[in-house]
Amino acid sequence: MTINYDGKVAIVTGAGNGLGKSHALALAARGAKVLVNDLGGARDGSGGSLSAAEEVAAHINASGGEAIANGANVTKDDEVAAMVKAAMDQWGRVDILVNNAGILRDKSFAKMEMADFRLVIDVHLVGSALCTKAVWETMRDQQYGRIICTSSPSGLHGIFGQANYGAAKAGMIGFMNALHLEGAKYNIKINLLSPSAKTRMTEDLGIPEQILDQMTPEAITAAMLFLVSEDAPSRAIVSCAAGGYARGYVVETDGVYLPPDQQTPENIAARWAEISSTENVHYYDTSAGPNMNFVAKAAAFAGSK
Repeated sequence: MTINYDGKVAIVTGAGNGLGKSHALALAARGAKVLVNDLGGARDGSGGSLSAAEEVAAHINASGGEAIANGANVTKDDEVAAMVKAAMDQWGRVDILVNNAGILRDKSFAKMEMADFRLVIDVHLVGSALCTKAVWETMRDQQYGRIICTSSPSGLHGIFGQANYGAAKAGMIGFMNALHLEGAKYNIKINLLSPSAKTRMTEDLGIPEQILDQMTPEAITAAMLFLVSEDAPSRAIVSCAAGGYARGYVVETDGVYLPPDQQTPENIAARWAEISSTENVHYYDTSAGPNMNFVAKAAAFAGSK
């Protein structure tokens, strides 16, 4: 089976460099028409220039594809709306959205200014929501849509000095879970990438050069291409780096039931090892799952009396 995107229109944010550039070029190479978005700012979000997006779009067009450049700031409602309108005016539809735009403002939480916390949340999490909202009705009307949000090991597992970045990236899990349910009947699928790659965003993390050289953007793009294909899954978290691919899950332990007269912090402490045991974990499709697990335990306890 060959995956291609003939007749599909894609918007890729943050596509002037790094992962976004790799994503845009690969989508175009496989037949998609691509709106290449990039504010053109520095790694910390300062400044701006359309030149990076224009270079990527020019490369696609020179290679026989179709692309337009766009410099929208993903945190600005009006600029995002104009970006989507540009794609609709050019091609009449939007099938794929890759939310990739991001910045870094790393500091330990004790030294972090809250303005830097808010800005990172705005770019990564709110920016992804604004771009998704802007294409949502179009995708519903088309009965087709494929959306990627770019999470991170920082959001899934934590990294020192990235409380802002990690919070934004973890927030995408809840965002995806809700939109997976809301988009299902309209054939809109949404997934998360959790990548590690050699880009300007990772150049100062102290990763040994021989390892960093294996962490190519193209390795991440392969997962992205699958997750926006017609036969893609939905609500998948794909962790990927250096040619390795794994699926991430949010799970709960089986837990314990304490009857009302035993619901004390002391009893929780006494059974903490059992509560924390990973021998039997559950993955739930909706938020009702944990409640049903505990209700079933309570019912079993009542029935045993």
